[in-house]
Amino acid sequence: MNPNQVISDAKSKFDAAVQHYGEQLKSLRTGRASASMLDGVMVTAYGQPMPLNQVANVTAPEAQLLQITPFDPSNIQAIAGAIRDNPSLGMNPSDDGRVVRVPVPALTEERRHDIVKQLGGKQEDAMIALRNVRRDAIDAVDQAKKDKEIGEDDAKRLHGQVEDAMKTAQGQIEAASKAKEAEIMTV
Repeated sequence: MNPNQVISDAKSKFDAAVQHYGEQLKSLRTGRASASMLDGVMVTAYGQPMPLNQVANVTAPEAQLLQITPFDPSNIQAIAGAIRDNPSLGMNPSDDGRVVRVPVPALTEERRHDIVKQLGGKQEDAMIALRNVRRDAIDAVDQAKKDKEIGEDDAKRLHGQVEDAMKTAQGQIEAASKAKEAEIMTV
């Protein structure tokens, strides 16, 4: 086992967890319309479920409106239905035969608090992922020490490096959460 390899693997996994969390934050709704709000929507097109961004172009021409232009106009009803049937969005699209327009209503205070709770859940999931990466890295270091591949001092140094990387990743996630919460609660 190469001790430096364990640390670099752990750091890359921490970075991946932080990036994944950032992608999840994009799907949380704020007061403004954003094309990424519809990233999780699956549309049944051509007999199989497909992500919305593979069957249509999503734009936000105004702050309170999303416009979806399907690549194939025959999918327009499926697109509108997929958005309407998604309970986490709570949106009511309308179509004119060429494009689907989705008005984004202003958030109520109660809905803002619900979204902040969802944010907390996503943050906790990200923290669990970080703790799992830390545990795996520390287990690898402990196993190497047990197999006499590294000494006691090296093991302590590697433990410290893993903890430092963990603290950095936690700080990034907490900063992103605070910024998103402020964005959600801004009226």
